[in-house]
Formats: sequence, C-alpha cells, structure tokens
Amino acid sequence: MEPQLAANRRFWTGWAKADPDTDLAIYRSDVPHVLFNGVMRARDVPLDEAVAEARQRLAGSSWCWWVGDDSDEGVAEHLLDHGAEHTTSMPVMAADLTETVEQPLPEGLTVRHVTDRAGLWDLVTAYAGPLGFPLDGLGTLIESNIDYLARDPELIHLTGALDGKTVGTAVVSLSGDVAALYCIATDADHRKRGVATALTLEAMRIAREAGHEVATLQASSMGRPVYERIGFTTVSHYRLFEFGPAEES
Repeated sequence: MEPQLAANRRFWTGWAKADPDTDLAIYRSDVPHVLFNGVMRARDVPLDEAVAEARQRLAGSSWCWWVGDDSDEGVAEHLLDHGAEHTTSMPVMAADLTETVEQPLPEGLTVRHVTDRAGLWDLVTAYAGPLGFPLDGLGTLIESNIDYLARDPELIHLTGALDGKTVGTAVVSLSGDVAALYCIATDADHRKRGVATALTLEAMRIAREAGHEVATLQASSMGRPVYERIGFTTVSHYRLFEFGPAEES
C-alpha cells in the first residue's frame, strides 16, 4: 500500500516543489483548485500544531486535507473537531501491469504524447471542464504544468482526439516505485465511446514498457467501473476534508 500512497504524495506535492515524505506534507501551488494545495498526510506530529500550521501556510488558497492509510489514526476526527467538512471519499485503486489488457482503439481515435506548450494547453483545456477546474485559472495551471514537466520528464501527458478535436486526456507519472495515473477525463459529448478506457490502457502500456509492474489511481464514482473492467481493484480509500472561509480566517 505504501508505494501507491507515496506515488500520490509525490505527484501532488510536486506541483509545489514540496517534500512528499515529510511527516506533515503541506504543498501550495496556488493553482486555484482544492486538489492543488493542501496536506497530504499528518504522521507523528501534534495535531493542534499541524492544523494551525496548515491554516497559516495555505491561507487564501483553495485547499484540502487528504486522510489515508499513511496518516495517523484520529486525524479525521481531529479535523472535524476543528471545523473541517468531510467533502468526498476516493477509492485508491491498483492494477497488475504484468497481466496485459489489450483492446483496439475506438474508431477514429488518435492518441498523442504531448510535451510542447500548445499541446499542454490543449490537454489542460480539455480536462478542465470534466474535472471541474475554473476557467479563469487555466493560465496558472498551464504554466505550473510546463514548469512541472521541465523538472520531471517522467510525467507523461496523453491526449485523445476524434475528428481533430481533443476529447480525452490522461497523465501518468513514472517517477515513483509504481506508475500513478491522473487527469483521466473525457469530453461530456464523447463519453461511452471507449475514450477514457483507451487512454488509461495506453498509460498502462507506457508504464509497463518503462519497467513498472503496478499502476495506481484515485477514482471518481463515474470512473470506477471503467477501471474495474480493465483490471483495477480498490486497495484503500482517501477521505478529503476542507475548511470553509470562516474557519480559515
């Protein structure tokens, strides 16, 4: 379990160039979305001090606190006692990459590995709507993405296009002990055509060829059945907590 959680800490703290392995893993990228700023875990730290430090360092940003198996027992209850709200739960899923899954691409779908500014802008614009990113924050997100890729060339960005339009995205990080998949999204008008499945399988293929034996991701309720059909199983859960504006002041 630890390699999956470590891969997730590495990805999210990487947006802010923060240490993923510290006991109080706080990261702030200033991308205006709750997942891009927050606390990845609290372990062996006084919780009152941890909450106070997180509030101080993350004040003014949209942020969340992840509670998973790498956090101490009682963190979730402590956050609730301090005014946080439990906003969502995410299954942590894993797949054995040595068990190959092969499916043909949906008719007309072109998959591309993008590394240039134009390609990354296209990718971010495509996943912003499906994943709930504010449009006024796209500029900050794309610049952060370009900077992140310059520091971590093992962050692979994939787009899927139909009739020349980018309709799906996936990102796979190869820098940890396991491959970690993110930003798997499909345009609402092109769902149920196998786009997300195809991009996930391509990310898994890339990870397998890079020498990884396990892939991990966090799933939404919509995505979970898609991943289960291609070999992912739930191995743990994250609970996400947020503090309202009044509590952050």
